[in-house]
Amino acid sequence: MARFKVIDRQPRFIPIDLQAQLIPGSFEFALDYLIDQEIDCAAIVARYCNDQTGAPAYDPTVMLKIILLAYSRGMNSSRAIERACRENVLFMAISGDSAPQFTTIAKFIRELETEIAQLFTQVLMICQRQGLIGGQMFAIDGVKLPSNASKQRSGTHAELAHEAERMEKAIRRIMASHQGNDKEPLEINEREQKQIRKLQHEASRIRTFLATHSERKSEKGSLRKSNVTDNESAKMATSKGVIQGYTAVAAVDSQDQIIVAAQAHSSGSEQSILLPMIEQTSQIRRRETVITADAGYHSEANVKALFEQGIPALIADGLMRRRDERFKEQAKYKELPDPLWNKASSNQERKGLYRPSDFTHLVEENCAICPAGKRLYSNGSHCTVNGR
Repeated sequence: MARFKVIDRQPRFIPIDLQAQLIPGSFEFALDYLIDQEIDCAAIVARYCNDQTGAPAYDPTVMLKIILLAYSRGMNSSRAIERACRENVLFMAISGDSAPQFTTIAKFIRELETEIAQLFTQVLMICQRQGLIGGQMFAIDGVKLPSNASKQRSGTHAELAHEAERMEKAIRRIMASHQGNDKEPLEINEREQKQIRKLQHEASRIRTFLATHSERKSEKGSLRKSNVTDNESAKMATSKGVIQGYTAVAAVDSQDQIIVAAQAHSSGSEQSILLPMIEQTSQIRRRETVITADAGYHSEANVKALFEQGIPALIADGLMRRRDERFKEQAKYKELPDPLWNKASSNQERKGLYRPSDFTHLVEENCAICPAGKRLYSNGSHCTVNGR
């Protein structure tokens, strides 16, 4: 009979030196040292007024270490951070085994909005003293992030008022169906009562929003859709459909990929974001620093403003790929449209058979590239393979 090692789950004491878990040269060691020795957290500490009365609070510097370490590991959930503080030795070490609850972590993050800009500036100053910011080129780009808000709760004030009126009509229709009987009125069942309460809550929520918020307008003065849940977010078109969210933009230094400016905007247009982002880098940007951005940030107004301010920049325009020889043959590798879906006119479609010139023959690989970009291999009777 086979023999295996004994599995022992009896209680035992395992000594752990928490300070030794912060190994010099690691991110957590640098994080612990910078917050304790270099970064001024006086603005965060000043929010606490429990010198004489009140229960002791968690040290805000420790909370900041926990959150930044969690973000570096891809954790953005307060519950996941709380679990890490109870189960992960590294989080125990950097927090001093304090293990705050997820509600405390969420409240700290929510109230850190005004002080985070000062901390970001201090980190940039430290990076500049260490020579990590070259200042030769700042690359600006962004991504559209979804917010915790529903697209169905978006619209202009007129559209939202119409939605509230539609809900109120539905409530009156349900009530009238029970009160309009010739005989004794029927009692409203539990399902319909639940539906009425839901409609009343949503209609009241929309009415309250319309009474407390003004109409949103774009930079050009046109009306923009508001959102009852998160009015700072906006509807944005992405490659995966329309989302309710923000445009997150960052400016990155080319030397060591240090983020020198970051901001979230409630506008899906990237053109209006370029100049504010450049303005954020004014403290560390030099006259010879080159600003680069893709075609999404190109506009006549932006180019004119950069020229007037004397800021060197390379902003791609919409026709850049057509002029660049490196993209000359990119069209032939695009996937062909579905012939059953494409209803283009006959003069725009190519008729007839493909010619040999439409295929690219790769002699060394013994294959060809078809007009759709697929690889075609010879497997017929008139071919030569290994001399046969």
